[in-house]
Amino acid sequence: MKSRGQHAHYGGLAAEDIVARDYAARGYEVLEHRWRGQGGEIDLIVQNAETVAFVEVKRSKSFARAATHLSPAQTRRLFAAASEYVGRLPTGQLTPMRFDVALVDQAGQIQIIENALGT
Repeated sequence: MKSRGQHAHYGGLAAEDIVARDYAARGYEVLEHRWRGQGGEIDLIVQNAETVAFVEVKRSKSFARAATHLSPAQTRRLFAAASEYVGRLPTGQLTPMRFDVALVDQAGQIQIIENALGT
């Protein structure tokens, strides 16, 4: 029998996979899945012709509930990790980028909020 923590972990992985497939179906290249830097972890990093998107995936029973799961501390870690990631790219901090939040409900439905963190 899986513990609550294991269930949440595997549910989170499944949600990330669903979201990655959605981005790929819309023409994005999935560059990284669970990329970890010194600043923290980024669930997904995807890119289309113009922009690198850093995606935070949140899963819960409903979209509204999932949306409440992103804390200010997580947002700071996401920004720090993204800065570290783009620092490795040829265009560095000048790389066109945005921060998306992907909400996944208990039925596996997805709601993606592009540029949710408004940078």
